[in-house]
Amino acid sequence: MKLARFLISREGFISVFCYTLTAVFSFLSFSPINLPFFVWFAPFGLFIIEKSNRGEWKKLIYHGFGFAILFYLVSFHWIYHMTTVFGGFEWYLAVPIFIGSAILLNFKFPVYLLLFSFLATRVRRFFPLIASFAILFAEFFTPQVFPWYFGNVVAENHILAQNAEYTSAYGLSAFLFFVSYFLFYLRKPKQIQKLLQKYLPRHKKTTKRVLVGVLVFFLVLVVFFGNGYYLFQKWEKVKPIAERDVLIIQPNAPLEFRDGRNPAEEIRNLMTRIDRMVEKELKDKPADLVVLPESGVPFFTTHDSEVTRAIRIYWHQFESLMAIISLRHGTNLFFNELDADIPAEKLSGRIIRNDIRTYNSSVVMNPNGERKNSYQKVFLLIFGEYMPFEWMYALSGQTGQFAPGAKLDLIPYYEVRKTPNLAAVQKDLHWEDTFVMSPNSVRDHYKGNRIEEKVIGSFLPLICYEVIISEFVRKFNGDPDFIVNVTNDKWYGNSVESFQHHTLGRLRSIEFRKWMVRSTNSGTSVFTDHLGRNIDNEFTPIESTATIRKKVSVIPGEMTFYRLYGNLLSYLYMGIVGIVFLIYVKKNS
Repeated sequence: MKLARFLISREGFISVFCYTLTAVFSFLSFSPINLPFFVWFAPFGLFIIEKSNRGEWKKLIYHGFGFAILFYLVSFHWIYHMTTVFGGFEWYLAVPIFIGSAILLNFKFPVYLLLFSFLATRVRRFFPLIASFAILFAEFFTPQVFPWYFGNVVAENHILAQNAEYTSAYGLSAFLFFVSYFLFYLRKPKQIQKLLQKYLPRHKKTTKRVLVGVLVFFLVLVVFFGNGYYLFQKWEKVKPIAERDVLIIQPNAPLEFRDGRNPAEEIRNLMTRIDRMVEKELKDKPADLVVLPESGVPFFTTHDSEVTRAIRIYWHQFESLMAIISLRHGTNLFFNELDADIPAEKLSGRIIRNDIRTYNSSVVMNPNGERKNSYQKVFLLIFGEYMPFEWMYALSGQTGQFAPGAKLDLIPYYEVRKTPNLAAVQKDLHWEDTFVMSPNSVRDHYKGNRIEEKVIGSFLPLICYEVIISEFVRKFNGDPDFIVNVTNDKWYGNSVESFQHHTLGRLRSIEFRKWMVRSTNSGTSVFTDHLGRNIDNEFTPIESTATIRKKVSVIPGEMTFYRLYGNLLSYLYMGIVGIVFLIYVKKNS
């Protein structure tokens, strides 16, 4: 009843308006709408609520949760779709799960309001600096499953986005709130006019402070826009040392069969579809690399081992088709699969199910049809690929029980065959031939197509939402030619999630100064260059089969500031500002 009375009161109406202002303006700035003008006014809702409730800690916490729920409802509404489709929950369970996740995973809002209000009551000056410091702290030190930052929205501006080479999205968030609070000062033009005409001429000390504040504001603008422009010009002029022809196959593979479809028939159709899509694209024009997405062929592996056979995930026809594609076209093939093993300390005479570890894995097959290096996903998605507690697996039968990988190595790729298909005089193999031919038979059939194995480069492999964890990605070893992100966003339906996912991950291209190949199962596959620009702004359609092909530039290797030092500048900023605030408060207490 208290909540109902609050919502119909004047205070409640203003509060909900503020929540909505921040949520809607952020959403309009976010991909795929891309109207970055609105992002500068999105924090106004937070500023209004904090100013109206300064020092009222309990109220600020409740308002923080209000912002969290409205933000999820507007921007991350697809989580409800995931809860019903992936989790299989009815609406009366999905709604409280959605609200609970909105509150638990958006503590940044109440933390921001509390910290801002605390500093405002103690310092009582430098509010743009306080706003900047508070959002940086809140984004750094609050838990999130899908880490998103206001700085990712600012990065829709290509000039400002270049600053991510030094600060990632965090620095752009701090910049946004610093500038936005100055704009918040100007929300009442009549008061500004009165201040300039009547108050300041009589108070020289205050006039000096105002001038210093304005000067600092323009200095910050010059630093961020100037540095962004410099970096944009610098990297736009860099000449690539090579180009790789990359083909993305988007097969729109099924993920479950609760609607009564025949699984065997659907998988056969999928394999036929993949075979034909590759054949159509590469028959007359070979590529250096073909990329299939996460879950492009679900449920199976090409890794033939005692363990994978015991748990029945090895499928010889899957391996045969991958070998056919790579040998038929003389190309590298990168695809996603399941994988499994048993820890060395638990190896015994017989395989025990509880000892087996399952991985979300991606592997490259060379132009000779041989399975080579693989990468096991390290940063797993909670509630999607594992549950924090064993008893929680009973809540959702779709949740995987994956183990994290242990290596952060690049994936080498190989020189492709430059001569025509030498086996064409015999017969080109297709999916239908895998019913009667083993992987070894396929390789023997194409033995005339074999070439000398020669590594010509490597790429950085990322599976699904690993791409949005900047601190994680920089831990990879070596200098890649480009980044490959394979993902499966089909659980979220025809929503903005897939665009948002890419927006959150796009800054890795700027942090590394490398191109990114994003291969999805069901939509928004895209190529992004080292300046964070989506090539030709061309995305594949959602919930459909599609192909997309581009020339990927190999940018000369250089360890950027962010790769070397990570979030050092953000930590320094928080440390220095925190010390300045402490000294100022003690001096003026």
